[in-house]
Amino acid sequence: MTHDHDLVLRPTPAQISAALNPPAGRIGGDLVVETLAALGATTVFGLPGQHALGMFDALRRSSLRYVGLRVENNAGFAADAYGRITGEAAPLLLSTGPGALTSLAALQEAAAASAPVLAIGSQVPTAGLGGGRHGYLHELPDQAASFRGVVKSVHTVRTQSQIPSAIEAAWKSALSVPHGPVWVEIPQDVLLAPTSIPVVTGGDAFPEELAPRPELTAVAAHLLSGAARPAIIAGGGVVRSDASGKLRQLAELLRAPVVTTPGGKGAFPWTHPLSMQSWLEDRHTTDFLEDADVLLVVGSGLGELSSNYHTFRPRGRVVQIEADLGKLESNHPALGIHADARLALQALLETVRERQDDTAPERVRELLARVSRRIASQELTLEQELLASIRRALPDDSPSFWDMTVLAYWAWSAFDPRTPNSMHSAQGAGGLGYGFPAALGAAAADPTRPVLAVSGDGGALYSIAELATARQYGLDVTWLIVDDGGYGILREYMTDAFGEPTATELTRPDYVALAESFGVPGVLTSAGTLEADLAKALATPGPSVVVLPAVLRMFAPTHLDGERPEAGR
Repeated sequence: MTHDHDLVLRPTPAQISAALNPPAGRIGGDLVVETLAALGATTVFGLPGQHALGMFDALRRSSLRYVGLRVENNAGFAADAYGRITGEAAPLLLSTGPGALTSLAALQEAAAASAPVLAIGSQVPTAGLGGGRHGYLHELPDQAASFRGVVKSVHTVRTQSQIPSAIEAAWKSALSVPHGPVWVEIPQDVLLAPTSIPVVTGGDAFPEELAPRPELTAVAAHLLSGAARPAIIAGGGVVRSDASGKLRQLAELLRAPVVTTPGGKGAFPWTHPLSMQSWLEDRHTTDFLEDADVLLVVGSGLGELSSNYHTFRPRGRVVQIEADLGKLESNHPALGIHADARLALQALLETVRERQDDTAPERVRELLARVSRRIASQELTLEQELLASIRRALPDDSPSFWDMTVLAYWAWSAFDPRTPNSMHSAQGAGGLGYGFPAALGAAAADPTRPVLAVSGDGGALYSIAELATARQYGLDVTWLIVDDGGYGILREYMTDAFGEPTATELTRPDYVALAESFGVPGVLTSAGTLEADLAKALATPGPSVVVLPAVLRMFAPTHLDGERPEAGR
């Protein structure tokens, strides 16, 4: 029997001639960009440095589009968003030592959120590899060691002939579920040396799929079909595998209420009769999920945010579908199914029996009413009105990127994304500065629709330099900066815990004037004019900044001190 992958295509005479007579003037860096183009890449992000100049020079001879940011960490955030939006591996070109290390926080976020980022960095010359102290610029005893605890895989190249295979292997690693960032490093001399290696014209860009074991999905289907009170928690794995439609079909077959995690926003329609929305940081929702006799968890590890800070204690059977083995049954015993969410949901759709249950929509309505009454009792009208204004101003199909700020914490629970894969935040690793550079990456991925970034003034100062990037490339991003004069959420945490905050207050610039100094239009808004100002900015092509002075509060947590609100409240 002959399998497709056993077939070897014979080169044509023209291909043989081209291989034997490669064009002159190429260097090792050309092999990098040629391999990326052969694998299907069209856009690369990054920031040049002395050891990496061979890659950047090769971009001149390439069809790849380059988007250069001003800080390596921000370039990593942009690549992260590009990968989330497109589902493709986003190339990130970096230099050695400080340049490489500055990207680590962004790569941690990509790892936590399963975003496919292909980071390619330079290294000291080959003679400096191996841990000796040679005194090269940017030298580290073992640069790759800095990345091994962050990325999915590390690939070190020592010769030019290794470049195409190493990048192809890294590409497949980044796109194998669960997606994630990978690291390739290539010595400076390898990148700069002339090469006679043939032009890279092909590559296998398709990783293997992760299908579920049929005996496990059969048991899961039996449990769900016979459940009296099934429920579903949908995580980011549903969004990443483009399985929102299959999730809806299964929920409707089972009459099972669905709640989405912060990473799973948009996996299930917000206004669907079975939608519990995203109120996982609420004891009423926790109680509802604990009462399920069969709980299906798809694409979530039930981590801190998704488990109401580990206060969730399921009493029924748990079925967990998860592509990341490290997350499978890591927090709760379950029937664990190691699989891509889309393939596993399809298997369940083919085997479950339809349930008849007219009570589920009413139970969902009662739950949401209890949540609403709890929030209403805390007099948080401003925060809810701001979210509503943003939702009305933002086109339904426009993506939004939220930094670690009070309004984003609200959005995790209370914002309706309306479409799958449209709301993203840094809630995976929780680092500041994500929102604006990530939005730039999304705008580079799809220039046909405006993109919204939301930051606090503290997070904005991490990425203010990228206003120059937005202006240089004309990226269609509207940046909403909520200016409360400090690290607002930390101020609130410290006040609650210690009675007063320390190190949370910030001297900050006039953001409108600062934006305009970059040639980016800026406007000072208010709660009453936010919707109109945002809508105008989003409708105007190119970058813009909207500044909202406001001090916001979080809704009261329900996971502290064993607090359990009464069912009727």
